[in-house]
Amino acid sequence: MDAKTFREFGKAAVDFIADYMENIRDCDILPAVQPGYLFDLLPKEIPEQPQDWKEVLHDIDRIIKPGITHWQSPNMHAYYPTASSYPSIVGDMLANGFSVIGFSWICSPACTELEVVVMDWLAKFLNLPQQFLHTTDGPGGGIIQGSASESVLVAVIAAREQTVRRMKEKHPEMTESEIRGKLVAYSSDQSNSCIEKAGVLSAVPIRLLPAGEDLIFRGEMLQQALDEDLAKGLIPIICIATLGTTGTCAYDDIESLGKICNQHDLWLHVDAAYAGAAFALEECSELRNGLEMVDSLNFNLHKFLMVNFDCSAMWLKDANKVVDSFNVDRIYLKHKYEGQTQIPDFRHWQIPLGRRFRALKVWITFRTIGAEGLRAHIRKHMALAERFENYVLSDARFELVTKRALGLVCFRPIGDNKRTTDLLHNLTERKKIYMIQAKQAGKHFLRFVVCGMDPKEQDIDFAWREIQSQMDFVVEQELLTSVKADIDSISKHITSDLHISAVMDSEKSK
Repeated sequence: MDAKTFREFGKAAVDFIADYMENIRDCDILPAVQPGYLFDLLPKEIPEQPQDWKEVLHDIDRIIKPGITHWQSPNMHAYYPTASSYPSIVGDMLANGFSVIGFSWICSPACTELEVVVMDWLAKFLNLPQQFLHTTDGPGGGIIQGSASESVLVAVIAAREQTVRRMKEKHPEMTESEIRGKLVAYSSDQSNSCIEKAGVLSAVPIRLLPAGEDLIFRGEMLQQALDEDLAKGLIPIICIATLGTTGTCAYDDIESLGKICNQHDLWLHVDAAYAGAAFALEECSELRNGLEMVDSLNFNLHKFLMVNFDCSAMWLKDANKVVDSFNVDRIYLKHKYEGQTQIPDFRHWQIPLGRRFRALKVWITFRTIGAEGLRAHIRKHMALAERFENYVLSDARFELVTKRALGLVCFRPIGDNKRTTDLLHNLTERKKIYMIQAKQAGKHFLRFVVCGMDPKEQDIDFAWREIQSQMDFVVEQELLTSVKADIDSISKHITSDLHISAVMDSEKSK
């Protein structure tokens, strides 16, 4: 493909994307295909000869699009949003065009330096403590990781290695294997699955401690677990708190957890993948309480800040602790500017060596949307969630499970769990909106999240009408089932009575 053909293909692809986004409400949110549908539609081997791009683009519309779950549709209400915007898409296109691998400064100075700039921009936008800025005198700073899972894993491994080094100095009589065999970490049973996975990958057992009845993880719960484990001779390394839990968007008590962690020299990481966006709003300023005691935290720009996946911001109070844990230098990675400036070599802050130029799409998005536009976007999600919450409160057949939090409303039909499951089944089969259910204290409930690239009030109204209509159907089916059960019961009684009567008549005739 030459440059001329690339221009034609690229312009056609942009038109395709724009048409898709403009008409996304016309698509059923869930595809109607069955598992394996694509295997029968595509050849079993790479084509020997090149094919025309027009044929390829036609097949994207004919074959690929029917198998897409439309995450950017405003009718997606299942998971937390995966953000996107036209500026971010353009940023990714340009980054792919440059196709740099920025694992060190010399490999593309703009890749590293722009990341330093946008991470400080973002830290200031979110009102984070000064310790997380690159431009302070301290060792802190921010990096763009691929996902919250990577950020959590980095924190756990760094905390592990720092603890092992400290314990070897403090207890030279212990072997390294003895130390590693006693390590333990902590989080809440409301935390994301990536926390548990980080424990598996880092070979550190993570105790998922039960949160309170309000689903909040607090310092006293951590202290009790620490007392138990210290008495057993175990070595705690890290506590992972959550701001915006996956199930209900609950906020752990960072202040009380931070005090306990500081007392025990325990690394405190905060997973704020979803709720971190609210740091930017003064009306949510209480969520920032205790962040000055945090060693590291992550927030997904690809959830709330209009930057498409993958793009997870991670800040460190002391980046040297990660660098010391991850630093593996080879002669081919060295350059003459190494160590001469305050510019980081981000390869020491992450799991892989290679790095995408993610900062470019962040920079373009922030410049074209602006801080005011980003805050308005967050507040719009919150207002739309409040609109849905009011609908729930207006219908006596439903109840709220928890307080509305940012763009999430947790609700359920009043009654047994079967009602919730039946309602969700009907909604999913119709494919007009998409939600998922969760479970707490034995009760099943539905999570309604405001998602999509450009959700509007009419989308919330559409979703509520769909929910109401399917709830009507559930109630109707319950009534029919009940009537049928009554008829069957009466029929059995009548049959039984007739049988008794026949027996009595037979006895009389004898």
